[in-house]
Amino acid sequence: MLDVPIYGRIATLELFRPHGEAQDFLFIATERYKFCVLQWDAETSELITRAMGDVSDRIGRPTDNGQIGIIDPDCRLIGLHLYDGLFKVIPFDNKGQLKEAFNIRLEELQVLDIKFLYGCSKPTIVVLYQDNKDARHVKTYEALKDKDFVEGPWSQNNLDNGADLLIPVPPPLCGVLIIGEETIVYCSANAFKAIPIRPSITRAYGRVDADGSRYLLGDHSGLLHLLVITHEKEKVTGLKIELLGETAIASTISYLDNAVVYIGSSYGDSQLIKLNLQPDAKGSYVEVLESYVNLGPIVDFCVVDLERQGQGQVVTCSGAYKDGSLRIVRNGIGINEQASVELQGIKGMWSLRSSTDDPFDTFLVVSFISETRILAMNLEDELEETEIEGFCSQVQTLFCHYAVHNQLVQVTSSCVRLVSSTTREFRTEWNAPSGYSINVATANATQVLLATGGGHLVYLEIGDGVLKEISYLLCALGDGHLLNFLLKLDTGELTDRKKVSLGTQPITLRTFSSKNVTHVFAASDRPTVIYSSNKKLLYSNVNLKEVSHMCPFNSAAFPDSLAIAKEGELTIGTIDDIQKLHIRTIPLGEHARRICHQEQSRTFAICSLKNQSSAEETETHFIRLLDDQSFEFISTYQLDPFEYGCSILSCSFSDDINVYYCVGTAYVLPEENEPTKGRILVFMVEEGKLQLITEKETKGAVYSLNAFNGKLLAAINQKIQLYKWMLRDDGSHELQSECGHHGHILALYVQTRGDFIVVGDLMKSISLLIYKHEEGAIEERARDYNANWMSAVEILDDDIYLGAENNFNLFTVRKNSEGATDEERGRLEVVGEYHLGEFVNRFRHGSLVMRLPDSDVGQIPTVIFGTVNGVIGVIASLRHEQYVFLEKLQSNLRKVIKGVGGLSHEQWRSFNNEKKTVDAKNFLDGDLIESFLDLSRSRMDEIAKAMGVSVEELCKRVEELTRLH
Repeated sequence: MLDVPIYGRIATLELFRPHGEAQDFLFIATERYKFCVLQWDAETSELITRAMGDVSDRIGRPTDNGQIGIIDPDCRLIGLHLYDGLFKVIPFDNKGQLKEAFNIRLEELQVLDIKFLYGCSKPTIVVLYQDNKDARHVKTYEALKDKDFVEGPWSQNNLDNGADLLIPVPPPLCGVLIIGEETIVYCSANAFKAIPIRPSITRAYGRVDADGSRYLLGDHSGLLHLLVITHEKEKVTGLKIELLGETAIASTISYLDNAVVYIGSSYGDSQLIKLNLQPDAKGSYVEVLESYVNLGPIVDFCVVDLERQGQGQVVTCSGAYKDGSLRIVRNGIGINEQASVELQGIKGMWSLRSSTDDPFDTFLVVSFISETRILAMNLEDELEETEIEGFCSQVQTLFCHYAVHNQLVQVTSSCVRLVSSTTREFRTEWNAPSGYSINVATANATQVLLATGGGHLVYLEIGDGVLKEISYLLCALGDGHLLNFLLKLDTGELTDRKKVSLGTQPITLRTFSSKNVTHVFAASDRPTVIYSSNKKLLYSNVNLKEVSHMCPFNSAAFPDSLAIAKEGELTIGTIDDIQKLHIRTIPLGEHARRICHQEQSRTFAICSLKNQSSAEETETHFIRLLDDQSFEFISTYQLDPFEYGCSILSCSFSDDINVYYCVGTAYVLPEENEPTKGRILVFMVEEGKLQLITEKETKGAVYSLNAFNGKLLAAINQKIQLYKWMLRDDGSHELQSECGHHGHILALYVQTRGDFIVVGDLMKSISLLIYKHEEGAIEERARDYNANWMSAVEILDDDIYLGAENNFNLFTVRKNSEGATDEERGRLEVVGEYHLGEFVNRFRHGSLVMRLPDSDVGQIPTVIFGTVNGVIGVIASLRHEQYVFLEKLQSNLRKVIKGVGGLSHEQWRSFNNEKKTVDAKNFLDGDLIESFLDLSRSRMDEIAKAMGVSVEELCKRVEELTRLH
């Protein structure tokens, strides 16, 4: 229906309906303290902003447990808990408009949850909080007109120590449910009921009935329970809980209707489930109807070219706990080959049916420069040559189509022939006027349109002429450009002309259908599928090098296939789902945390952990080896109790031809704050098995491993340590410490290039070290003196380093080798800053698209990143003049494209942490720039005028960027 970007991280999302309104409104508050109220306009299919504002306070300590936003059930006020000790109120006036916000002091500092109660004459909140002795209690407050709280009708002390969720119950029962880890309590002014439950942490709830007598509860291990409040009229008599079955680990639960429930998950794929009346064979009442892909949280990933076609794929460690999986993400649409035959010089292809009502195609007409051949499926389901007597076979065919009344149409350069499809005999023909030849032709079942030289168009109707409806008109030109227009059916005029470049060779267009939807295949040196989604035309590249012709070929033996003519061969194959990214899921049933690929052994190695759900929740950690084609486990090495796999690397050492997997671990003991011991394990893959070659104990957690000039560089707690690979007298190898560098708080992320080492610290930003060969020592060369809590680093080029930190920002620093003083040379200068709004776990060099060396885009280096929310993004390094041009375009787009809810793009992208907020610099928002292509023609003209270049030039520059991903 709709997919709109919001310029903010959404902290709270609530539906409400003010008095006298016919539809619900949506209240959104962002993590940077902006809020808006949105309304859906069904006529224009867009969101309207009804209200907006800023609810930040200049002073105040942000809450530890995240923001809470709630709306009074009678729509009298919106309440926000944003800062410790304060409750912010936005009142409604009697027309349902929002008035000025004000703060009320809240005594409870450690608030766990706040909700509005139902059925109260004055707006009443219920607060679940923890006191300074770690006991948990519930209190109620009435919000009065004079901006103060009055103690409410009841309170309840000393609840379950794990209580952290309140569910307000609607009338007639009213009151509140308090969900703990071992008990569930129902509480109201005149009732108190409690039941024990098996220990679990409830993450989400969904109300089933309007009267609130039944609730669905989802816990941390993905179990779904039904909680029932038993009652006689308005008197609550007890609580009952029943296990329904297992779902994805739920973050939200929405009961839709008719026993269908949406389970939204941030740890795995979201699901649409049906609750059945009878359990299945396994005793579960849950049936999964549909799954919705979610890549989050991406903890680690690697970029590999598994097909060896020069196109990268990303393999991610996705999901968490039992929903952990590997995802193989690739760009573009793949063709799966079913059959192929060598044929040189194909000039065109069409598929024909033997009669109008035949469900399958029988003939494949293949045209060459001086002849036309007809192929058909024989009884053995093989393609063999056949004849249609009425066709002219000594000339090149320009177009073929089946027509009404069981006829076939053949267009050649001199005539149009009609042939019976049942008897295959010639029926009639139309000849081109003398002196003219037919250049281009197209037809459907009842009409033929021809272009003869000199700009003449000829239109023919076949049989009982019936006019057909055409909605998009696509015109392909000989230089690889494609024009598209919108056709107004009532007047027949063409509007909204847009031009796209799809390569440099002539394009041939052909429609085909996949899953009952029509798409267009554009065959050229960069084959593309054009499809429509969300009222926009989208272009997705096909993973084939060059295609000259294509036609749909839906035969009995190859249903829903395409026939494709490439350099010297004819291929029949099926097509992937039509979408830009293709994601293949390998469910692991455990949480993969690190991954790495080894080309030589064609394997992946992962560090993973499995939760054994016994009485004590125990974790077991493994190193697992997977085949890189089938993704099956082929070998496993179990780590010691309490030992975590922290880093993994495939590398080789000097004077040793073998390739090894190195794994860094840590012993995470409950009584230690920081691990004091770990190991580096060196494995070799022999006959598909992991063989441990040697191990080395370390004095801390091995957070990072890098191959470094034929040696192994490890980050161990606060130290960077270099090991060399030594041959022992008995012919075995061991790791021997060579040198190290202290001076970090925790060295978590390390990247190397030549002799330079870039370190991302827990809280001391980025530092640059250098290894000196003569002295055999590592020294610090420069560092960034800002306090950034790092989450990932990467080296972009010799002088520029990229970092991501825990306030969802990106920044770049530059090595200042030309500095005049030592002090200047020792400082990494911050050159770029940007608020990404995503927590980045890993950067990797690479690309998801085929890099064609002859294009401009092939020269732009890119880095891919993966985030906690499951976003895969691309950061491209642009040339200076290109950057200046696009920066100007971005600032012009900001004036034309307004953010939903009145949110400002400029503020959203400004670098923001506890200490400062500064405008973004040296970073551009590619998504905003590419949205230029979706603007209407008039908006495009407006921007082109401001930029002083033509719309065509702008489209071309922006389209080039879209090919980076």
